[in-house]
This record gives sequence, C-alpha cells and structure tokens, in this order.
Amino acid sequence: MDRRARTYRGALGLLLVGGILVTGCSGTGNEATADRGVAGSGGDKRAPSAAARPQEDGAGQAEAGAARESVAPDYLSTFALDVDTASYGYARRTLGDGQLPDAGTVRPEEFVNSFRQGYERPDGNGFSVNVDGARTDAADWSLVRVGLATKTVADTGERPPAALTFVVDISGSMAEPGRLDLAKTSLGILADELRDDDSVSLVTFSDEAETRLPMTRLQGNRTKIRDAITAMEPADSTNVAAGVEQGYDEAVEGHREGANNRVVLLSDALANTGETDADAILERVGDAREEYGITLFGVGVGSDYGDELMERLTNKGDGNTTYIADETQARKVFVDQLPAHVELRARDAKAQVAFDRKTVKQFELIGYENRKVADDDFRDDGVDGGEVGPGHTVTALYAVRLREGASGHVATATVRWLDPKTREAHEETGSVGTGAIDGRLWDDAGARLQVTAVAAYFADTLRGGDLQGTPTLGDLAGRARKLAASTEDSSVEKLATAIEQADRLRNDGGESPGGEGEGELG
Repeated sequence: MDRRARTYRGALGLLLVGGILVTGCSGTGNEATADRGVAGSGGDKRAPSAAARPQEDGAGQAEAGAARESVAPDYLSTFALDVDTASYGYARRTLGDGQLPDAGTVRPEEFVNSFRQGYERPDGNGFSVNVDGARTDAADWSLVRVGLATKTVADTGERPPAALTFVVDISGSMAEPGRLDLAKTSLGILADELRDDDSVSLVTFSDEAETRLPMTRLQGNRTKIRDAITAMEPADSTNVAAGVEQGYDEAVEGHREGANNRVVLLSDALANTGETDADAILERVGDAREEYGITLFGVGVGSDYGDELMERLTNKGDGNTTYIADETQARKVFVDQLPAHVELRARDAKAQVAFDRKTVKQFELIGYENRKVADDDFRDDGVDGGEVGPGHTVTALYAVRLREGASGHVATATVRWLDPKTREAHEETGSVGTGAIDGRLWDDAGARLQVTAVAAYFADTLRGGDLQGTPTLGDLAGRARKLAASTEDSSVEKLATAIEQADRLRNDGGESPGGEGEGELG
C-alpha cells in the first residue's frame, strides 16, 4: 500500500464535530491551518470551537475584520469521486423509526447522489462533465453544481462476467429483524439475477470467519448456492476483520481473469471483536487489492448500524457503500443497479474545480470532507481516488459568492480517471460562466437542480450547519412535495416525507414513537 501512502492527506479519519457541515477546499494542509484554524496535515481534525470558513481572498478577510495575517487561497478544490448513498438511506431509516439521525452520520454528498440528476451521458466509457447553477435567496450567493456521469448499460448481458465473494455478518446483532433475514433475501435476489457465467463464493463471520462456499459458477449450481444462503444462522460476536480477510483470501483463490472481481460485505458493521480499525483491516488485504484489483462493495443493514466503519472500509477498499432497509431497496440495489455495483468504468477518479479569482470571492464545497485530495496530487495516479461504475452520477455542490458586478468565467471542472483495464489516464473538462448561474434557484432553475439543492439543504440542517440561504425544514418539505409532483419521481416524494418527519421530530424535541411514513423506505 506504499503507493497510496499520500492518499487523502490529513483527511482520512476526519471526525466532524458540532455543527460543522460545509468546508472550504484548500490546496494543502498548511494553507488550511493558516486560513481556517484547522490542524495541519498528518491527522487533520477540527477543534470543537473551529468554524468551517469558506475560502476568501485577503480583501474579503479584511472586510470581515480578520485580525490575523491573511493567506490567499489557491482557488482550487480537489476531491476523490464518491458514489456512496448509505448516509441518506440510513438517515431515512432512522427518521422512519422516530429518531433524528446522529449528525456524524450525515454526509451531504451521499444525500445529493441519491437522486437522479438528468445529466447528459458520454458516448464512450469515460465521463461527461456538466456544470450549472443558480442564485440562492442569500445575497451574493449562488449554488454551482458540478455533475459527472458515466454511460449506462443498456443490457446487463453486455457486461463482463462477475466473480463475487459475499462476506456475510452472522453475529448475534444480526439476529434482529431487518438484518440477517434481509441479507439472506438480498443474496437470494442476487442469485436469481446473476448470469450463468457469473461466479460466487460465500464467507460468513461472527467471532471467526468460515468459508461456506468456494468460488462456484452459477450455471448448474443455483440450488447449491441457494442452500448455502438459506443455511446461514446468527451466532456470536462481530469480527469484521476476520470476515474481510477471509473474504479477500477466497476472492484471490477464485480470481477470474477478465471478470469483475469484487468482495461484497453485508453487515451492520458493529465490530466488537478482533481488529476494529478500518485502515488496519484493509492493511491486511492490501496485496490482494493492489495485485488483483479486487474492490469492496459494502451493503449496510440494521437500525443500529456502524456507518463510520463501513464507509471508511469501502473508501479504503476502492469501492462504495449503500444501505438497505427492506426488500424493495434490496431489489433496487441487486437488480436495477446491479451493473453499477459489479462493473467499473473508472478507477482512482478525482475531480478538480478551478474557480476564477476575477469573478469569485468565496466558495464552499458542501460535503466531501473525508474525500479531499491535495491539489498537487490531482495528476498523481498513485494517489487513491474513487471507483465509478456504469450509469453512476457524481455531484459536487458549491456555495459560491461572486464579486460585485462579476461577469464572465466562474469555474472550470476537470475529472481524471484511469481505465480499469489498461490503467491509462484520461481527463475531461467543463466550465461555467456567470450567465449560466444568473437565474433564481426556486424560480428559474430546472427541477433536478432544485432537488439537488433541497437534498443538500436538508443534510445541512440535520448536521446543524449554517449554509447560506438554507430554508426552514417546513419550506424544504413543501418544495420537495411540489418537485415530486412535477417530476413524478417517487424518490423525491420520499425525500419530502423524510423532511416532514425531521421537522416533526425537531418540534417534538428529537424523538417520537414513529410517525406517518414510518417504514416507508423503498
């Protein structure tokens, strides 16, 4: 793992505190220290009293009465792409159970990336880059949306065969309804969906790990595979490290050239035995990840869910994570989204957004706190990025304060990625000017941009942030209802329900025995 030692400088293990949500992007750890009072690189953690401040030039800081010496920012924002959606799914589950989600589990980018964006798709296997925006209700502030999209797969038969190693948590905590039973249902659904030329293996873990099924072709063995899935029963404690290590051993043993080789971890991620640190767990299987290109897909379950561990595992494991609460969501993940979860379009994908000093006074990246990459590592292909599958979209939303009377170029966004097969590097760019972000957000912007804004503002509120122009939860719920009607999108309808639940819980003091829409999690 030496080649990845510089990955996410000062960002891995970032624990956000208090009401911090929105963080300005910085080129280096030192600059962040000078400009925003953040600890330097090599263990970047915010002090409880530190407020996340947008990047601002020296003149702007003087206007704000800053007493310390000003350090002009580089006007670059660089981060690894992230297609995770688990944070939003788990928040909806928590709200449906009558509780507000813990602020530390709310990641705005995962709320935003849970919704269709309507981006133009590329013709080939790379990315399209879409940049737009609109003015918010806060004076001088706009939202700028950077959208990246990969080509969809018209027919699952077009993909290469898959070699999937399922690593299933059968610890005692998984005995509760909606955990192991849902994992077994999910694997049954997937076993029906996979093709004859796909292969699967099955590893279970509690206090120890056990291989229940070596890598086996689906053709002629579907009954055998189903029997292995059905036979799983809950046992003792949760040794995630043992399960992941055994899973990677099986994935290497059953590795297939030309196939999509992936470990699929199904767990509530409540590790309580053995190694419980994500970095240390993945360190054990580093050679398998590097030499064989085996990626990790995390599927979270359970009302009590180790969100942080699962998210860090998949970030370090070159993969992504999602959360399922019922069979409807399981079908969405393992049927509708199957190609996106087993196939790759891009490895080590990173984005860099360059803002124009002449037109931009301040900018804030909403979310992506633990996906930041040093600016000078953008074109270092030895530095870890994100893995993206077919049909995925990735959205980065910025709050941008334009200079008075600004006109012209605002920002240029560049995405860089490696071809999964050849490891050849590619780049694509897109840009936006003041004319394209001059419309009013709630009056002139397209419905999809408005949905993106609602999701981001909702996440900001749940995190206790202070994003400029954030409406009240009641206003957000009303806008979501109208957008659901105009788009005829059930996912937006469910967003409105979640916001209404949060509004009621806030008014009731944070907890209730459940409310309307409880369990409505599809």
